[in-house]
Amino acid sequence: MSTGHAPDIDRLIQLLGKLPGLGPRSARRAVLHLIKKRDPLLVPLAEALATVRDRVRTCSVCGNADTVDPCSLCADPRRATGTLCVVEDVADLWALDRSDLFTGRYHVLGGTLSALDGIGPDDLSIAPLVDRVRREAIEEVILALNATVDGQTTAHYVTERLASTGVRVTALAHGLPVGGELDYLDDGTLAAALQARKSL
Repeated sequence: MSTGHAPDIDRLIQLLGKLPGLGPRSARRAVLHLIKKRDPLLVPLAEALATVRDRVRTCSVCGNADTVDPCSLCADPRRATGTLCVVEDVADLWALDRSDLFTGRYHVLGGTLSALDGIGPDDLSIAPLVDRVRREAIEEVILALNATVDGQTTAHYVTERLASTGVRVTALAHGLPVGGELDYLDDGTLAAALQARKSL
């Protein structure tokens, strides 16, 4: 059946349709808009994608995604050095940081412990976290993990691993919805959770 456009355009629609929040219909509308706005939008977008493709890397300090290493957050001298916020992935880091409520530093675990998925402690950035706490004289570690079974299991394990360092370990308040993910929460919910954190 004819799609009314060339295979190259169809491929772009299919690729955009794989992005979170975009289905086939939304992808078609987005591609049509990009084609209509070729010079002011499509060309700069293609250039930006190529730049990110060539330059993006994982920060060797915290695990953030950036085009520089250490990332712009780790290199920022204005950020507080005594508090470390531990998150599951980069999306959670970005969600917390856009709230402008946390001014410390971050550590990305790269996932959560999951027996069903075969993800153990060695698959996550837990050992580097313990090393950072010792090396950087961290006073408080905030566990900002998702309120899921795997998230809570990971929080418990990380707390046990950090016990020997003597660092204060806190967690976001449990006002977060069970099964919820940080990236989808509004700034007000994130603010309340950060302010009501408690010791573990």
